Amino acid sequence: MKLVFATANPGKVSEASNILGDKYEIITAARAGIAEEIPEDGDTLSANSLQKAQYIFDRTGQDCFADDTGLEVEILGGAPGVHTARYAGEPANPAANIDKLLKEMERREFESSIMREYGLETPHANRKARFRTSVTLIIKGVKHFFDGIMEGRIARERHGDGGFGYDPVFIPDGYEVTAAQLTKEEKNAISHRGKSLRAMAEYLKNNDI
Repeated sequence: MKLVFATANPGKVSEASNILGDKYEIITAARAGIAEEIPEDGDTLSANSLQKAQYIFDRTGQDCFADDTGLEVEILGGAPGVHTARYAGEPANPAANIDKLLKEMERREFESSIMREYGLETPHANRKARFRTSVTLIIKGVKHFFDGIMEGRIARERHGDGGFGYDPVFIPDGYEVTAAQLTKEEKNAISHRGKSLRAMAEYLKNNDI
């Protein structure tokens, strides 16, 4: 069975193929004939993943799926969220995104400490965070949704040179190292995207699709 994945990232295609198995041929949007950039301007991760999957289905009529991922940091009120990839502005710059994240968290922690000194109420200043992935699958025009979450916390400085994005400052729960210090196998076993794709794979299997 052929499934169009709304991505140009070969790493994502490989991960999805490994999780879904040989029964499914995963192809990129470009291979399905979509050369333009797929819009994603929703207010939530689920809205973005739905928008991308619907865009492909409307233009190709093929079964497809899309994902959108965001980093949600507690002390920042859930930011950067849908703005994760371009938190520091256009064009997307992973290093600048991390710099801005650490600076914003330091500022919020300082503000919280000052407020506590004056006996004022303040949001609990912790470094808890989570990666969330929302996947939308469209089969014969019917939409299905799957979420995956990886809980953790934000380190105060970068560690490790593996992974991508915010991995050098994200410490998954149960670990004392960042995601950038984990092996590919270790990260895939606990990752938010892996969880959402495995949920999708389970749905496909249980419904004999």
